Amino acid sequence: MLAHSSALAAGRRHSVGRREDGTVLAVGHGAAGECRVEDWEDVVAVAAGNVHTARNTGSSHTVGLRSDGTVLATGWNGDGQCDVAGWRDVTAVAAGWRRTLGLLANGRVAAVGRSAEGACDLRSWREMVALSCGDWHSVGVRADGRALAVGNDRRGQCAVEGWRGLVSVSAGYLHTVGLGADGRAVATGDRSTGACAVEEWEDVVALDAGSHHSVGVTATGRVLAAGDNGHRQCEVGHWRDIVAVAAGSTHTLGLRADGTVVATGNDAQGQCEVGGWSAVHAPER
Repeated sequence: MLAHSSALAAGRRHSVGRREDGTVLAVGHGAAGECRVEDWEDVVAVAAGNVHTARNTGSSHTVGLRSDGTVLATGWNGDGQCDVAGWRDVTAVAAGWRRTLGLLANGRVAAVGRSAEGACDLRSWREMVALSCGDWHSVGVRADGRALAVGNDRRGQCAVEGWRGLVSVSAGYLHTVGLGADGRAVATGDRSTGACAVEEWEDVVALDAGSHHSVGVTATGRVLAAGDNGHRQCEVGHWRDIVAVAAGSTHTLGLRADGTVVATGNDAQGQCEVGGWSAVHAPER
């Protein structure tokens, strides 16, 4: 659901990985074409759109950023979330529920897809350095380390105006997490699932928000998790040598330093079948 974990992306029912050679891997539910990435080349970042509810079986998509700043997209396009062919000078991508965002080289943001909740109202954003899509809201970090958010705020998931010193953010279903330059995490939004219980995390170098859980990677390669664990998506304490994570709706992916990938959580659609992946590549931080 985020822009900053460009090597891995996790949606509700599918998982995506970018390999060292710029090709892309995908597993899981592919009925809408969201796993149709076998022909993609020269990709430097990937993002996976979410599915809002279990009943929306065909509303997922996948986005890829190429090294020349153009963008690829495949999957369900009922709200125009895959209409990115004309984008240029993009430096990062994010995908949410029926929505795609692109961070432009000039610090502005491009958006396509569902706009009913206001999550695409990003025309006023300037000097952005990071983006993330939740289900109903969008969040970003400015060059000065401040956070911005738009969209549905019914649980306070957009209450980020006081955040300072951030390097990244990630938006879930009804919560948002942010990573400070000091390695500490902050959170806002729905606290009923425990996904916002990240305030004690330290020495974090990357994090991601799933629908109802949050995960983070420490400088030592350990993984932290908080929130709903109904599908064992938070059972990551034994993982080691992790350099990047991606949180989907009910599953979690981890990229090892050797380029292999581990997964835990809901595997009903084969979204955790990543055991054969190799040479998945995370960019230098």
